[in-house]
Amino acid sequence: MTATVRIYLALGDPASTRTAEISNWTGKAVAGPRSELDRVLAREEASKPGVYFLAGINPETGKDRVYIGEAESIRNRIRSHLDKEFWTSIIYFVSKDENLTKAHIKYLEGKLIDLAREAARFEVENTNSSGARLPESDAADMDVFLSRIVQLLPILGQDSLRPRAAIATEEKSSLLYCEIKGVRATGRLTSDGIVVFKDSLAVLEERPSTARYPQPSILRARLLDEGVLARTKDGFKFMRDYEFSSPSTAASVIHGGHANGLTAWKYSDGLSLKQKEAKELG
Repeated sequence: MTATVRIYLALGDPASTRTAEISNWTGKAVAGPRSELDRVLAREEASKPGVYFLAGINPETGKDRVYIGEAESIRNRIRSHLDKEFWTSIIYFVSKDENLTKAHIKYLEGKLIDLAREAARFEVENTNSSGARLPESDAADMDVFLSRIVQLLPILGQDSLRPRAAIATEEKSSLLYCEIKGVRATGRLTSDGIVVFKDSLAVLEERPSTARYPQPSILRARLLDEGVLARTKDGFKFMRDYEFSSPSTAASVIHGGHANGLTAWKYSDGLSLKQKEAKELG
C-alpha cells in the first residue's frame, strides 16, 4: 500500500519527540524516548483513546522487548507502566477526528499483539491479547487503521510487527549455499540480512579461534537454547527458518567460528556473494 508520510520533529532531532501522519488517514502517531516522557505525554494527543507500544531491551535475555496496550487516555495509562524498567521508547497512535471507541482500541490491541507474536522479532510482554468483536463495517475500518500502524512503526524506528522475509515464492536462482566439512546450509538474502532455511546444517565442532573470538560460540549456544538448532549425528540442524543480521553472522554459526559471509555464501553457479556483486557492478 503506497503512502505519503509526513514526519514532524518537535525538537529538530529525529531521535527526539516526533509525530507521523499519512495523507488521507485519520490517525496520528506520536513517538519519543522515555527520557522525554513528560514532553511526549504533555501533548494534546496523549489525552485521547488509542494504542501504544513500550519498547526496549530485556536486561535478562538481551533481546528486544515490547509491551502493547490500549487506553481511553494514553497519558493516564502510561503512568501505570513506570515500574516497567525495560522500556526506553514509546509510540502511541490516536485518531485525529476522535472516532476511536473503547471497542475499537481493544480490537486494535488484540490484533497488534497477535501480529507481534507472529513476527517473533521482539519478546512480547503481554500475557494475553484482549481483542474485541466489532460490527463488520467497524472491523473493516479498524483493519485499515491497523495497516497504517504497521506501515508507520518501522519509519518511527520500531520493527516489532514487521513480518519475517517472505521466502517461499522467490526464484530458485536466488538461493545461496554455504558448505564446509561435508555439511550444507541453504539460504536467501533479505532486506535485513539473510534467512537460513530449515533443515540446513552447521558443523558440530567449533574452531579453535572461538576461544579468542567467542561470539559465534555464544550465538550457537543461544540458538540451541531457543530450539533454532538441534544436535544430530550429522551436525547442528536448523529446526526452522532463521534470519541473521548478515551473511557473515550466519556463516560463523555454520562454520563454528569466524567466517567471511561474502565468500562463504555462493549461488548455484558457483559465484560467491562478493563475486556476484562485482559482476553486477561491472
